[in-house]
Amino acid sequence: MKSDSAGRPANRFNEFRLEDTQQTLSGRFEQQAHRYPERLAIKSEHGALSYDELNRAANRVALALLDRAGAVHERVALFCGSGLSTIIAILAILKAGKAFVPLDPRLPKTKIAEIVARVEARFLLTDESAQAAAKTVAAGRSALNIDAFQGNLSSANPGLTLSPEAIAYIGFTSGSTGEPKGVVWNHRSELFGARTKTNALHLAADDRVSLLRANNVGAARDMFLALLNGAALFTLELNESNLASLPKWLRAENITLFSCVATIFRHTLQNLSGPDHFPSVRLVHVGGEPVFKTDVDSYRRCFRDDCLFVNRYSISETPPVCYFFVDKQREITAERVPAGYPLEGNEILLLDDNRKALGAGAVGEIAVRSRHLAVGYWRLPELTRRKFLADPEDSGLRTYLTGDLGYLLPDGCLVHVGRKDFQTKIKGHRVELGAVEAALRQIPRVKQAVVIVGDRANGDRLIAYLVLKKKPAFGSREARAQLKSRLPRYMIPSRFVVLDRLPLSAGGKVDRGVLRALDKNSAERKAATAVGRSALETLLLGWWREALRAECLGVDDDLTELGVDSLQAAHILARVYELFPLRAPPVGLGDPPTVAALSRSILMLEEQPGQSEEIAAEYLRVEKMTDAEVEAALSIDGGPSIDG
Repeated sequence: MKSDSAGRPANRFNEFRLEDTQQTLSGRFEQQAHRYPERLAIKSEHGALSYDELNRAANRVALALLDRAGAVHERVALFCGSGLSTIIAILAILKAGKAFVPLDPRLPKTKIAEIVARVEARFLLTDESAQAAAKTVAAGRSALNIDAFQGNLSSANPGLTLSPEAIAYIGFTSGSTGEPKGVVWNHRSELFGARTKTNALHLAADDRVSLLRANNVGAARDMFLALLNGAALFTLELNESNLASLPKWLRAENITLFSCVATIFRHTLQNLSGPDHFPSVRLVHVGGEPVFKTDVDSYRRCFRDDCLFVNRYSISETPPVCYFFVDKQREITAERVPAGYPLEGNEILLLDDNRKALGAGAVGEIAVRSRHLAVGYWRLPELTRRKFLADPEDSGLRTYLTGDLGYLLPDGCLVHVGRKDFQTKIKGHRVELGAVEAALRQIPRVKQAVVIVGDRANGDRLIAYLVLKKKPAFGSREARAQLKSRLPRYMIPSRFVVLDRLPLSAGGKVDRGVLRALDKNSAERKAATAVGRSALETLLLGWWREALRAECLGVDDDLTELGVDSLQAAHILARVYELFPLRAPPVGLGDPPTVAALSRSILMLEEQPGQSEEIAAEYLRVEKMTDAEVEAALSIDGGPSIDG
């Protein structure tokens, strides 16, 4: 397939006109149903519907909802088990002139009930497969089973009149960096976003679009991309049990536009080699997380020659922001693939901490200036004002502060370097976690890598979670040795954990919250057993814990894995030689360097057998005494002695 001068796919498609955004989402869908009544609209493991059948099914649910709730504009929670039911329910809620609030059944039930309460939803739409679970989270609301509305009810369009400015949906973020927030979108801005994607990707009515996890917050956008253009939507409720079958599904359904987050893309291709695995896919649409050169290499290996790879940059609060198109000839030299060039209706700004615009090449916070941003955060006016900045010269323009970091190339291309939240300080140095992850992925045996800041009880340290390409086990010494040529010492993780797979969130991204919980639980378990086996080990353990700010340090832990530096080692060894009568100063921390090894070295060098244990025990006893007890002891026989 040829591409145009911007690198976009040059296939036949009907342009989504600007004037077509001056309506409602359901109105645009009804136009497609009228235009393509017999064309396949949606297919899932639970069935398939043409555009006319889907429109009629949604109408029956909409009329049943109107009969129970009236025509008042309100929020309706959505809790369905199947992708097909989810799509019908979304269209029905919109047709009834209401706003939908998608709920992912994978979320904890207490979290779902909290969201339902926050949006004050009187009704919760569900289906047969999720009805029992829905009752446990409805919190006194009416749970309506849409499968019961598919009988003899009218299937005519409700014909309600609704302003394009009306709220269409509230999508709650995952809360990976804090409490989930409800992002509010109206019909006009969501239609503009669908228009932007349609025209940028040249989406045609004969496209077959993938939708993985229909209950995910971002799924509505892929749904609208297909169903507002007469294309076919194929849903798959992706989970760990069927992740391995995704390549087979893509082939069997002849998917032409494969849309997914970067982590799912990597999982899909991890065991594939050779070309033409996906003969129907003309466009791979990847985003949601940073995309790397290795991802492009995988695309080149597994997709047909005229297939295009698109790195997208968009977030819950903005329309699609940037696209970066890659074909098989485009050379990618940097480790991270650029986020791309601003799409129509967007202006990209890079701001410093004082919100002053930065020039090309300078790293700053990415801000998106547009007339088509989300309305704001549900019932969070102060946060909305802080994040969505009004334009003093144009009331229609606002600027959204993304919390992402990036820089602009001289030609205006945006490079996304990570979240501000993913920056930390280690030993006084600012560290970008994405840079550490990139260095880890350059190690030949590493397939995937995620780096987090360890539990603060363990001190300021980095923990790397790795998935390997093949076994045998990959040791921390080997990892650390390979990183020495790529990273400064303070950026090398203090601990490496090998996992069979990385935990995924409901949206298919890496769930860093689970990894943080793993680290905290590991630290708590370790704290219960990390005690010295002798007075000498207990004393040394206390010194090292203080030096490294690592409360969970154990006597057999490798001190280099906690980031010990030569200055700290020299300080501890000096304290040892000052306190204990030794025949010679200890030359090192032992091999491997542990508290236990240092203790053994002291015992081997002591002038009199047992002397070091006695001194350590006396030192610890004095440490536990109050000032008054120390003064009293010093007045008796010269007081306690710990200097031998």
